Amino acid sequence: MDIEVDHYAVLDLPSGEEGAKLSEKDISKAYKKKALELHPDKRPDDPNAHLNFQKLKTSYEVLKDEKARKLFDDLLRVKREKIQRQSQQDSKRRKMMSDLDARERAAFAPDASVLARQEEERIARKLKEEIARIRAMHSNKVPTATDPSQKERHAKAKASTEGKGSSVDKEKVLKVSWEKIGEDYTAQRLRELFSEFGEVEDVVIKSSKKKGSALVVMSSKDAAKAVCGNVLGDLSNPLLIVPLQPTVQPTMAAPFFNAEKDREPEGPSLSNLVGAGYQKFEDLVLEKMRKAAQRKK
Repeated sequence: MDIEVDHYAVLDLPSGEEGAKLSEKDISKAYKKKALELHPDKRPDDPNAHLNFQKLKTSYEVLKDEKARKLFDDLLRVKREKIQRQSQQDSKRRKMMSDLDARERAAFAPDASVLARQEEERIARKLKEEIARIRAMHSNKVPTATDPSQKERHAKAKASTEGKGSSVDKEKVLKVSWEKIGEDYTAQRLRELFSEFGEVEDVVIKSSKKKGSALVVMSSKDAAKAVCGNVLGDLSNPLLIVPLQPTVQPTMAAPFFNAEKDREPEGPSLSNLVGAGYQKFEDLVLEKMRKAAQRKK
């Protein structure tokens, strides 16, 4: 007898706890009904009819015997309990695996406080860069755009240099220039440097991104001449100082004049220090001053 056969199912009866409650009369009634259906005389063309009818009789004999039926009911109960335990274990195992996965994800997930701190540091760094950019942009702008007094002094100096009726003597006006390679010069700084050789009447600065320049009006011609030979400025960023209108030299004697003419000039004369000639002389002197500063270091 195959112990895996559900004898209740063979008789088309409910199995499990419901089958254990069936009476002997219910089992006999179900057997007679099924026997009429599976009798070999009713199935002459079925080669398995005799075998199926024998299985039906065997299941009926098991269920009809009180002791055999009780053992069979116990076997079904044990199987049900086994399946239930396996189901519970599978459920616990799935829950345990799910909890383990959740703990692993939580262990490897980045800390929310760390992410917030990193985001704060990133934003603060970007803000610092923007502030530095804005400061650099404003430091390169000409400061005379919104300063009425500076604008007025600039217009006054420009009018005086162009000879539009001003009483300022051009021989007292000095043209100052410097490169934007070191400490920048302000009007106050230039006034302090030049005031050692005489009173400074006015200072007008006009700067660009690469080069700074200014017009300095001294109180006298002697003070302007003294500044030209003595004021150098900072070694890291030297000043180039030339008079706006060089003093006209007296006429030389003919032999001496010819000798001076035959001598090879060492650089541009002050009388040519206007326009392109002044720019060339200015660049030459600045280059020599930078080399001298580098040798002293």
